[in-house]
Amino acid sequence: MHKKTIVELAQGLKDREFSSVELTKYYLDRINKSDLNAFITVTDDLAMIQAQAADDKIAAGDSGILTGIPYAHKDIFCTKGVKTSAGSKMLDNFVSPYDATVSHKLNSEDLVMLGKANMDEFAMGSSNENSYYGEVKNPWNKTKIPGGSSGGSAASVAAGLSVFATGTDTGGSIRQPSSLCGITGLKPTYGRISRYGMIAYASSLDQAGPMTKTAQDSAIVLNAMAGFDEKDSTSAQVDVPDYTANLNNSIEGLTIGLPKEFFSEGLDDVVASSVMAAVKEFEKMGATVKEVSLPNSAYAIPTYYIVAPCECSSNLSRLDGVRYGYRCEDPKDLEDLYLRSRSEAFGDEVKRRIMIGAYALSAGYYDAYYLKAQKTRHLISDDFKKAFTEVDVIMGPVSPTTAFDLGSVKDPVSMYLADIYTLSANLAGLPGMSIPAGFAQNLPVGLQLIGDYWSESKLLNIAHQFQLQTDWHTKEPQEN
Repeated sequence: MHKKTIVELAQGLKDREFSSVELTKYYLDRINKSDLNAFITVTDDLAMIQAQAADDKIAAGDSGILTGIPYAHKDIFCTKGVKTSAGSKMLDNFVSPYDATVSHKLNSEDLVMLGKANMDEFAMGSSNENSYYGEVKNPWNKTKIPGGSSGGSAASVAAGLSVFATGTDTGGSIRQPSSLCGITGLKPTYGRISRYGMIAYASSLDQAGPMTKTAQDSAIVLNAMAGFDEKDSTSAQVDVPDYTANLNNSIEGLTIGLPKEFFSEGLDDVVASSVMAAVKEFEKMGATVKEVSLPNSAYAIPTYYIVAPCECSSNLSRLDGVRYGYRCEDPKDLEDLYLRSRSEAFGDEVKRRIMIGAYALSAGYYDAYYLKAQKTRHLISDDFKKAFTEVDVIMGPVSPTTAFDLGSVKDPVSMYLADIYTLSANLAGLPGMSIPAGFAQNLPVGLQLIGDYWSESKLLNIAHQFQLQTDWHTKEPQEN
């Protein structure tokens, strides 16, 4: 059952081969037996209530393709009446009084939420080792990281603990764990999906998206998640197409751009081989390949690690022990309350980024750091604009290596390098995908697709056509 896609399970529910209650019980049983630590909260009772309601809708002939489908919800989305922690001690006691727009949209599709997926604290990390609730393990090899920050979401889909999961991508946090866990992950154009009720890390970079087994499933979930939201000032008022409509279009004549900067020093040879083998597959389908240049992508890491910490420093200032969240014991005065509440509740990586951001925004340093980073961000965006006058899609690796050992990367800067190929798309606000494209050392390798603004339909079409010709997306980790 857990090997089926959304499309297959929806057909099974429609044909009454099984009920949503039976399906939900099956997945909850798998979750409760799992040792991957993919979930922070398992919502057994709520899931069964939602499953029964879905079965009633199906019986009444009032159901859609997602009715009764179980999923994992990243613990960064507010869910009314359910703990929403963002992977942090700071919000360990926070039960949201309202639903995020994404949560509301998924509820209105009569989906079944199995629980809240584990994640790096406040989405800060590339390995899912920064969670207050402990590290998530990669289902392909439990001594390896699953990637971050949406590591719990990726692991749950790869291990068959959920049919799909929600994720968020600030610098690669959907695409990188999708690559390292061998699933399909989509980061839409910035503003495509509402950020209302999604706990903010870096407001100009954060974007929600689906994490699924296939591109077809991603298209179905994106249909449910996308759309303008007046509650979110960064939401784009752009029409939402049916993302499933063009999946079967031919890609003959497609022009693929390969950035030379993505295939330089630092890229593992076996990862490069898998990526190039995938590109060859597209050539067999009638696509042509052209080398392009993204010269300012070399500055993506320093640019991101100025912009994102500055924004996180501002966003997390509201968590001070006063209104909600963690509060220290017996504070002496207001300053002691602020100091101890924040120092006791935030993890090391979060503190590190808050400090960097506060420094870069301080008097005398704003122009030297933040303003310069924003100017560089424009240069990175301009590189893509130029490239898309010559090519239809940009392809390359998602991560320079396959999943590395848990606890093996101690140096924060070395960890930041794991996002070297994904950050540019966030800085430019472009849509990006990771699709399974091979294996190296028995671990999954993802192929990254980056498109022009609002080109999610094209990316999904390209990914779907690739998945019709290959079977990498059907591979599953061995259960033990």
